[in-house]
Formats: sequence, C-alpha cells, structure tokens
Amino acid sequence: MGHKHKQDNRSADQRHARPAGVDDKTIEALGELSKALETIHRVRGHLYSAHQLVGGADLTLDRVVKLLREAGHDEMADRVEQELLGRNVLPGRWTFQIVEEFDDGYYAAFQEIERDAREKLAGGRRHIFEAEMKERRRTHGMPGHEATP
Repeated sequence: MGHKHKQDNRSADQRHARPAGVDDKTIEALGELSKALETIHRVRGHLYSAHQLVGGADLTLDRVVKLLREAGHDEMADRVEQELLGRNVLPGRWTFQIVEEFDDGYYAAFQEIERDAREKLAGGRRHIFEAEMKERRRTHGMPGHEATP
C-alpha cells in the first residue's frame, strides 16, 4: 500500500508546477482569488437561471390573463396585463439587461484581474494551490490516486 507524501511546493504535473521563487502566501492568495472567481461563475449561472425563470413566468401570465377573462374577471385580467405583464424587474431593466450589464462589467473585470494576477505572479499557471494540495493528499501507488490521467 502506498503512503501519503507530504512535501511542500510540489505539483502533480509540470503544467501546475509552482514557478521558481513564488512564495507560499502568493500561491495561497492566488488560490483564494481563483476560489472567489469560481463563486462568481456560479453567481453568473444563478443570474441566467433567474433570467430564464422570470421570462417563463412572464410568458405564463398570458395564460393567466386569458383564464381570468374566460372566468369573467376582466378587471383583474386588465390589472395583470397592464401592471405585471412585461414589467421591468429593476428600474428600466428586464433580466436580459441585468445579465448583460453583469457580464460586461463586474464579471469581465473579475476575470481580467484574476488572469492578470496569475500572469504577473505565477507565470499564468492555474490551480497551483490545488495541484500542490492534490500531491499532499493523494496516496502514492494506490489506484484512483494517480497524479495525472
């Protein structure tokens, strides 16, 4: 049976190897920045889910208006149709405008800054912190614990 191999500053492969002279705090900071960016990727997905859900709900209102009219509730049908159908979810914005602004502003800036930090501080390499963690935590020689595919 293999053993856990504890050695700092080691990666499972060259593509994720720590460049010479890069200290632990820098690698940790880049790892945290990457983790934060991954969270923002998830936020983007949630915004797109909200965009699709709101759009679907708005389209469902067409049926609501039709059913209310068929049931003789013209006043309520008018209210749904005039006040809710096609309404902005934020001042002046439908959800497509919100996701566009997010993508072009905050999301783009976050990605650019994370990429710039990697380029300037670690030769552009990604996931160095995670690669070193993998090397520390895997059991050498054990199936399912290989360093690379």
